[in-house]
Amino acid sequence: MFRTYNPKHKAYSAKGFTLIEIIVVLIIIGIIATLGLTQYTAVVEKGRTAEAKTNLGTLRTLCIAQYQEYGDYNISVSAYSLPPACNSSYYYTYAINNSSGTGTATRCTDGGKPPPGPSNYTVTLTIDGTMTSTY
Repeated sequence: MFRTYNPKHKAYSAKGFTLIEIIVVLIIIGIIATLGLTQYTAVVEKGRTAEAKTNLGTLRTLCIAQYQEYGDYNISVSAYSLPPACNSSYYYTYAINNSSGTGTATRCTDGGKPPPGPSNYTVTLTIDGTMTSTY
């Protein structure tokens, strides 16, 4: 706190903030930042899940086309430029159950596009169009 001397009043007048006021403001900023960070990471992860949903939708369309043409769901994920293992271009790895046509996207925990995601996060799209997310 800065004080200036006023010769008329023969006293110091206070200009500035007290230490308590600064500490209270810093605590409030810390609480707001903590709440904002948790919401931010949830929104970012939701956006990354959109990658999985889009790619699984494409795989579903390919499975339906394969079934109509040949009577089976036998397609290769890697043939459609989707990674069967984590790499630096995708947040998820993809797999198709060739007997049922169910597509699964599993979040890369390491070795994929940074930053790594939550462990054991999976998005599954069945051939009838239902989509589930599990942790």
